[in-house]
Amino acid sequence: MKVWLTDRLRLRELNEGDALFAFELNADPEVIRYTGDDPFESIEDASEFLKNYQSYIKYGFGRWGVELGETGELIGWCGLKYTPELDEFDVGFRFFKQFWNQGFATEAAKKCLEIGFTEFEMERIVGRAMTENLGSIRVLQKIGLSFVSDYQFDEEEGVLYAINKDQYFMTNV
Repeated sequence: MKVWLTDRLRLRELNEGDALFAFELNADPEVIRYTGDDPFESIEDASEFLKNYQSYIKYGFGRWGVELGETGELIGWCGLKYTPELDEFDVGFRFFKQFWNQGFATEAAKKCLEIGFTEFEMERIVGRAMTENLGSIRVLQKIGLSFVSDYQFDEEEGVLYAINKDQYFMTNV
């Protein structure tokens, strides 16, 4: 299993053993408020979801667990997702509330851009957020994505941001 490191974090594949983490993360209404996702009904449902998560096998990447480097504690997830019907790669993130506003999402998402552009040779990475989700929009801006358009997000008003490979390398050399 491949692991990626930042100054404070470790990104790794999630597995069935992370079911309690996934269940608890999605159980907080504030954490999933702007995601369009429902909480898992049970830890078993979270385990089944992780068991059937095929992105790592299909594409070599996906939503990775984010651990604190010093302790190994799972504090959220961040990663890349391929949407075949849009032929598009997006960066996404979700963290427990006690880890908000500490730069973890920005640090992890920056690493995901680096991985996407250097290891997987993606040409463009997008990010979406509901218009009211100012925290996520700030993260997308901090990591270098630019506003593209308004976006209808699960029947909610949203925004689409993007960065292409050339833009990334011009600002991250």
